[in-house]
Amino acid sequence: MKVLLIGVGRQGKAALYDLVRSKDVSEVVAADIDFTGLQDYVGGKPYASRVRCEQVDSTSAESLDRLMSQGFDIVIDLGNPLFRDNVAAATVRHKIHLVHSAYTTPEQQRLSGEAAANGITILPEFGLDPGIDLVLLGEAVRSFDQVEEIISYGAGFPAPEARNNPLNYKLTWLIEGLFRTYYRAGRIIRDGQIVDIKETEIFSPEHIHEIELNGLGRLEAYPNSDALIYAELLGINPATLRNLGRYVLRWPGHSAFWKTLVDLHFLDTEPLTVDGQDVDRRHYLAALLEPQLQYHDDESDVVVVRIEVKGKKGGKDRRALYQVIDFRDFETGFTAMNRTVGYTASIGAQMIGTGQITKRGLLSPVTDVPYENFARELDKRGIRVTSEIVPVE
Repeated sequence: MKVLLIGVGRQGKAALYDLVRSKDVSEVVAADIDFTGLQDYVGGKPYASRVRCEQVDSTSAESLDRLMSQGFDIVIDLGNPLFRDNVAAATVRHKIHLVHSAYTTPEQQRLSGEAAANGITILPEFGLDPGIDLVLLGEAVRSFDQVEEIISYGAGFPAPEARNNPLNYKLTWLIEGLFRTYYRAGRIIRDGQIVDIKETEIFSPEHIHEIELNGLGRLEAYPNSDALIYAELLGINPATLRNLGRYVLRWPGHSAFWKTLVDLHFLDTEPLTVDGQDVDRRHYLAALLEPQLQYHDDESDVVVVRIEVKGKKGGKDRRALYQVIDFRDFETGFTAMNRTVGYTASIGAQMIGTGQITKRGLLSPVTDVPYENFARELDKRGIRVTSEIVPVE
């Protein structure tokens, strides 16, 4: 298969590494807005001869059309999530399959019919979270006759020995994306009631809980976006659920710190006027914090995906736990976040290209990715899924 990779940043580098190692990929074209940086990066790799570099501007339909007219089987888009709709529209025009790691948008839902008519697949939400978590969620839920509770966790944060700054947090993705997730409304079900959470309240104490993980210890969890849409994807009436939530894990104290910053309006989207000039609050905060939140080459991050489902199987109460815990690979240098996003996107593209995923139109990892095949591919890359279904005591 001939693959176009758009965006060779933190996670894109891992996807590129995975693609060039695949016997099923005959040609790889890597494209980025920073053409010089891309050439310098690829030129220093032993696989440079297998990769052709191109420049692309995902804000420009003309730039995307020029690139996609070269005839690809599939596109992996790991560029700026703000431009995913532009890339999706171009792949539909050129009848090319698409995989990306960002959330599904209304525009991509609108494109689904045309994509199906053109015989192509759009697989969004296929990285870590969303991505691995959703495939595991679908498999866990299908293990039950009746589901009563779904709790999902996804996270990337410093390994215990790398917790050495005042925030106990470091960056494995763009800080602007982090800020968007820190100021986003959510919905959960708690004790049988739907709870709408304002973007200013996700770090409020009443929405935070703690869990204990073997090997890591105590972590805190805060709500992540709208969990109810996944109940609907699974065909579950939310009214039948006692508890439902998607959460992000961090070291204790993280939520209290960010609640303070939210309350002080650091993450407001409106500019702040200082001495007659408009200042973007998030840009200022990013410029201040980003240099201080970087991993050193000898430091590891940790990624956690954890799916907990309770319900009935054969008339008996059961609990399912599916989990991934991954650390940095010092041999390749890729962080756990690089691996679980970049490798996952590459796996998705190869599963489409080799016919393991045949459905066309807009897909969901919850329902449309074969779990066993996917888990096997993760395992080949050293990312291991553990699972158990046990009686509820």
